[in-house]
Amino acid sequence: MEVWHTTCLVVGGGPAGMMLAYLLARSGVQTILVEKHGNFLRDFRGDTVHPSTTELLHELGLLEEFLQQVPHQTMEQLGIGFNHQTFDLIDFRHLPTACKYVVFMPQWDFLNFLADKAKRYPSFRLEMSTEATGLVWQGDRVAGITAHVAGNPLEIRADLTIACDGRWSVIREHSELPVKEFPMPIDVLWFRLPRTDSAPETLGYLGAGQIVIAINRGEYWQCGTIIDKGGLQRVQADGLQAFRSSVGAAAPFLTTSLDALTDWGQVKLLSVLANRLRQWWLPGLLCIGDAAHAMSPVGGIGVNYAIADAVATANALAEPLRNGGVSDQDLRAVQKRRQTPTRIAQWLQGAQTANLARMSKADPPLWMMRLLSHCAPVKRVLGRTVGLGFRREHIRTVEHA
Repeated sequence: MEVWHTTCLVVGGGPAGMMLAYLLARSGVQTILVEKHGNFLRDFRGDTVHPSTTELLHELGLLEEFLQQVPHQTMEQLGIGFNHQTFDLIDFRHLPTACKYVVFMPQWDFLNFLADKAKRYPSFRLEMSTEATGLVWQGDRVAGITAHVAGNPLEIRADLTIACDGRWSVIREHSELPVKEFPMPIDVLWFRLPRTDSAPETLGYLGAGQIVIAINRGEYWQCGTIIDKGGLQRVQADGLQAFRSSVGAAAPFLTTSLDALTDWGQVKLLSVLANRLRQWWLPGLLCIGDAAHAMSPVGGIGVNYAIADAVATANALAEPLRNGGVSDQDLRAVQKRRQTPTRIAQWLQGAQTANLARMSKADPPLWMMRLLSHCAPVKRVLGRTVGLGFRREHIRTVEHA
């Protein structure tokens, strides 16, 4: 069996894993990042890059290049289209950041951009199509992983293994770290529609007991609708025409495009779940991002909390990794820093997810939407909460050529 060796092994090439591997390699830490897929193309990955993340790119000196090179759309306010009107509810325009807006782009473009920047450093190694299958133990300490690449078994030995392999984390499962689950009342159905007509400048649409998300991806809309948890069979039993009609009732501008939805095979189920590890680490192992705390898609904040985890991890561990050893105390400190903002965010997401479940059954009163859209202080507070999160992280690591 082939055996690789590295200082830090990052498992999973999502936002947390890619940002972490980039920052560690930039700091001179020998880092291998393994990703089980051959590319980063995934429909279910978040498309929002919030001001907290663009500010990190600004601190790294990458923001201008990022905005120039990667096609994207921006929104200074987020709101709801309802009753043929648009109500702005979240205002980013007053944030103390370089980008006072949310950036929308396919996540694979964001990941490819970071991967290209990481490849400038000789200490960075990206291994695609390399699937983690288990943990390697040395006594009671994690010493790396077992994996498969091109159908062949592989062992990767590392001083520290960091699980960034998402909500279905193989590494977390093999670690047997206890997980606390939070019940979620909704699921999401994703589908694409051709983009031929203009639409209101907002993201969500509400009407006739239906909530629709429409993300502008240039040639097409990436759409999502909310259903009851486990309700896919009921929706399918009602028929595709009824589903198209309900989507069109909430988002009339999609009515023509909905003719392209001809088969249930075009509609994919995203099972919404939320959980959190009670302990994020073992000797030689740390879990961050969705591997440590899967989040609801409400607000699109999960990606940005995962990236904040990555920055906090690099800030805390880059120097110990360079100097020959990460202690249990170092790993415990990462969890201590990140678990409180995560708990607050998950609690708020739980409340908002319950609200979405109610709105998917009955529309809110029009007067409430008008009141909220005209309350500037509330909109600014929501902008800061959604845009920056509850504990901002900043780049503290130093670049080593």
